[in-house]
Amino acid sequence: MKKAVITGLTGQDGSYLAEFLLSKGYEVHGLKRRVSSLNTSRVDHIYQDAHESGARLLIHYADLADGPSLTRLMNEIEPDEVYNLAAMSHVRVSFEVPESTADITALGALRILDAAWRAAPRCRYYQASSSEMFGAAPPPQSENTRFHPRSPYACAKLFAHTVTVNYREAYQVHASSGILFNHESPRRGETFVTRKVTRAVARIKRGLQDKLFLGNLNARRDWGYAPDYVEAMWLMLQQDEPDDYVIGTGEAHSVREFVEKAFAHVGLDWRDYVAIDPRYERPAEVDYLLADCTKARRQLGWEPKVNFEQLVRLMVDADLAECDSGNRTPLLATHAMS
Repeated sequence: MKKAVITGLTGQDGSYLAEFLLSKGYEVHGLKRRVSSLNTSRVDHIYQDAHESGARLLIHYADLADGPSLTRLMNEIEPDEVYNLAAMSHVRVSFEVPESTADITALGALRILDAAWRAAPRCRYYQASSSEMFGAAPPPQSENTRFHPRSPYACAKLFAHTVTVNYREAYQVHASSGILFNHESPRRGETFVTRKVTRAVARIKRGLQDKLFLGNLNARRDWGYAPDYVEAMWLMLQQDEPDDYVIGTGEAHSVREFVEKAFAHVGLDWRDYVAIDPRYERPAEVDYLLADCTKARRQLGWEPKVNFEQLVRLMVDADLAECDSGNRTPLLATHAMS
């Protein structure tokens, strides 16, 4: 039985990846940062108590800011595969907490990579890189596009990406990076623009909310479905040689298009409900991200299965179901762009 470690287990990607690896017969060790409130809702349905016979999802407390905790766990587990998905991942918020973003997203990646390599030199390592690293680079963006990051988050991700390349070249670590373009799902955090939109659409349709406040509606993104993307992560670590891969759909749509389709799905005109708030705009915008994922299609045999319109509909439907189930939590002030 292969053993895999996932940092960021309780996030969107971590939960889908845990499901995927369990379906492949792995023993999965998820790393979770200690917080005062429970935040395991995305993995509660697959969690088994460690005392139960045959439990294959085990949760450990660790923190990317705490190198010794990572070293201890890597020595205990001796994993076959490590997937580093944890980060301070909200782009707009990274302008407000740049030092924390750098510590967790950049140095945290270095800590887990170094701990994994020293504890299990033959383990395979996946780094969750980001299309935000391309920033102002003209589309479409491929593995050969020059990076031009436009936020503290993107700069931190670029450090993590390049240090992964460095360990691959210096120590022959089987370390690969997935340069993932925006990928969404009903498990997306509510402060990210796609989920902010679909949740608001559901609440407005059900009479629980009056307005949706957003920032830049013109930004264009290549949006895909998160479960499709975790399969690409796994495929990278099954290759004979490590490498870096751009993962996306090859289609870009504006925030305005996402909003329009989400409201149209429930029979509403978005212009009646959306207002612009400049506070939600970034100090330095990324205008247009579009993936050229020719390499992933050719070398990994990977293809996205869910298209843009399907993604919008399934997210809206999930938020409608959440409203109807009675989960009507208060709306928090949130930033517009992820």
